[in-house]
Amino acid sequence: MKVILFTGPNCSLCDLAIDIVGQFNADVMNISSQIELQKTNIRESADLYHLYAARIPVLKRTDADDELGWPFTLESLVEFLK
Repeated sequence: MKVILFTGPNCSLCDLAIDIVGQFNADVMNISSQIELQKTNIRESADLYHLYAARIPVLKRTDADDELGWPFTLESLVEFLK
């Protein structure tokens, strides 16, 4: 599954979000169920910056346009991906 991570420069919370996605991928035995993470820096787009500046990190599913905002846990990530 492809998921976009809206991030920014020097974002320590974004690093934590990446770690949680890494934990998910490490726990999933079926490689086709792993998350393909696309990082998008919101500073590269005025529109994205206005949407996400106070909310990053945010994960967005590309198949359903659902979003999961910070803070989230491994458990809430699993629920988000169902």
